[in-house]
Amino acid sequence: MSYKVNIRLKELVNERGISLRELARLSDIEPSKINKMANGKRERIYLPHIERIAESLNISDISEIIELIKEED
Repeated sequence: MSYKVNIRLKELVNERGISLRELARLSDIEPSKINKMANGKRERIYLPHIERIAESLNISDISEIIELIKEED
């Protein structure tokens, strides 16, 4: 069994009533990078970005942002 990392940006912005563009502005991360993270197009997670997203959304538990999903082989 393998795992996939899911970054929950779409869910988080929907819960807070903001857009991905607004999240990019709040976190000072390029909108294209936010969109790639939200759409699962990034291969690597840059921890300072996760930290800035957490600060922007007032999140103290990283599991609200990142989750592991089991995938069947």
